[in-house]
Amino acid sequence: MQYIDSIDQLEALYGKPGAPSLRKVARRMTPLYRQWIMGSKLCMLATTGAEGTDDSPRGDDGPVVLELDPGTLALPDWRGNNRLDSLRNIVRDGRVSLMFLVPGSNNVVRVNGTAKLTADQDLRSRFEKKGKLPATVIVISIAEIYSQCARALLRAGTWRGEDESAGLPSMGEILAEQTDGDEGGQAYDQAWNARAAQTMW
Repeated sequence: MQYIDSIDQLEALYGKPGAPSLRKVARRMTPLYRQWIMGSKLCMLATTGAEGTDDSPRGDDGPVVLELDPGTLALPDWRGNNRLDSLRNIVRDGRVSLMFLVPGSNNVVRVNGTAKLTADQDLRSRFEKKGKLPATVIVISIAEIYSQCARALLRAGTWRGEDESAGLPSMGEILAEQTDGDEGGQAYDQAWNARAAQTMW
């Protein structure tokens, strides 16, 4: 198998991008990009660091980010599994990408920029939920904002509203496989939903 190892080869296969795909890029929040991003309760956070890359979902019950100013977003880090993969990466290499999704829309809005991590009490307090605060907040300086092509979500039928998970292994089964049965299994699956509900924030 031959691999593509030059930009010239790559561009020869695809051709030039159309004008709209280049002109849609903003360098800070605009009224309509703001409206779209504030309508998103779910984004994917991509980071890179010494151990490699990471991409993790971030969700909330309202806007997933807070706008601090037209060039800056804040993303709370709510309780998770404490692996800290994304946060370790940000401490070492601030480059990030966020992809904002809204159920029902096949468009995705991306923000590329640089991030820093803070445990500032005042900023954390702005995200208070049921008396709880995020442990830290990711502060993102926007380099560019633009919409992604909708074709991928259209191809996948992402918002058809169908449950396609039948027959897939549970997380307890996967964990048991990875630990030779030391962790996971049916008991893990049964207990997980109750644990998650207690530690949502």
